[in-house]
Amino acid sequence: MNATPADRQRPIIGFLTDFGLDGAAATCRGVMLSICREAQIVDICHTVRKYAIADAAYLLISALPYLPIGVHVAVVDPGVGTERRPLALRAGRGDILIGPDNGLLPPAADALGGIAEARVLEDPRWWLATTTSTFHGRDIFSPVAAHLAAGDASLADVGPPLPSGEVVRLPAPHAEVSDGVIQTWVRYIDSFGNIRLTGTLPDLAAAFGPMHHETAFEVEIGLSGAARHETIDFAQTFGSVSAGAALLYIDSSGDLALADNQGNAAARLGAQVGQPVRITRS
Repeated sequence: MNATPADRQRPIIGFLTDFGLDGAAATCRGVMLSICREAQIVDICHTVRKYAIADAAYLLISALPYLPIGVHVAVVDPGVGTERRPLALRAGRGDILIGPDNGLLPPAADALGGIAEARVLEDPRWWLATTTSTFHGRDIFSPVAAHLAAGDASLADVGPPLPSGEVVRLPAPHAEVSDGVIQTWVRYIDSFGNIRLTGTLPDLAAAFGPMHHETAFEVEIGLSGAARHETIDFAQTFGSVSAGAALLYIDSSGDLALADNQGNAAARLGAQVGQPVRITRS
């Protein structure tokens, strides 16, 4: 028996941009819904720091594994209108990721099983009839995503294949671990002011051994000469320390992080994405 429209699962379109709240994201949602009226559009974030490709990649990694398999559009695109390629990636889990070829998409594809197929968006049949050089989110990425979600087009229809090794990638985040020292970096600062770092609990254990509550660490944030120094306890969660106190913890993604309980650690410490952070035993 054929499934009725009520029986079919509605297609999912994940959507992330740095467009802010001035209407550009709503315009793109309108394009997608005009093509695929049944789509469920999940707004991941539209307040990514302007032009911050690595921030957006981090948010995609954090969110997409928890979304149903679908088509996902990500637009942080300072190179819009240049020779940078518009891209579609099929991940091993089955998702299709749409956006610019500037390093934004591959980390999320890796988190969803790796890049199984890459295509350059070159077939204008799936774009808006009129396109501009400054709004590919509206004119190319949104309509292509909607046609794929609706089943009007297959991935093979959108453009020629691209070897996965030619897809642009960002430098892989990592922590340098030695006996008694972790050299890490500020990877992301969230809206609470929590400082997300590169590195994981196994890195912490490799440098210092098993972790215990209230193990104290010396944390140096920033370049030597202008660095801030803090003595910070390791804790399992925010409420394990008093209000306003700092903690070193493992965040919900399994990464090292610094926070102030009920406070803004990044603002207090002047932390910025990309700053070095050195952790030693206190």
